[in-house]
Amino acid sequence: MIVPPRKPSGQPPEQPPTTPVPTPGPAPDGASRPPALTALLVGVGIEVAVLVVGAVLLLVELVRGGSQSFGVSVFLVVFALGVAAVLAASLRGLLRGQRWARSPVATWQILQAVVAISSLQVGVTPWVVAALVLAVVVFVLLMLRPVVEATTRDSRTGA
Repeated sequence: MIVPPRKPSGQPPEQPPTTPVPTPGPAPDGASRPPALTALLVGVGIEVAVLVVGAVLLLVELVRGGSQSFGVSVFLVVFALGVAAVLAASLRGLLRGQRWARSPVATWQILQAVVAISSLQVGVTPWVVAALVLAVVVFVLLMLRPVVEATTRDSRTGA
């Protein structure tokens, strides 16, 4: 430990001024996180996991030669991993209380709902219904007042 030299007058050395560092989001333990935000984070986390698992399954099918269209499979893998990356970044932003993170999540919910509704016109499957329900639930949670307030802290702190 380096100790600064004492002043000749016998007074202790001056301490540099300390400024508190503002935290941009809720406490890491989630103590101040609204339940709606927690549910939203779980929903987006499920979507990220499903996109990654789907991309891996498509990649395995592609490697085994089971794909009927190489180009389409490669596009779907890249697309799914790209959307998963954007949602994961948004998830991190939501955890930090940053308002920018709501936009990509909302956009994905709208796209997911449109695709699910058009898929329902072909036939009702449990996966399509689950995707539609998840999209609607996440979108509604995203628009609730506690979530909006928890994710607008960065605009109030000047960050």
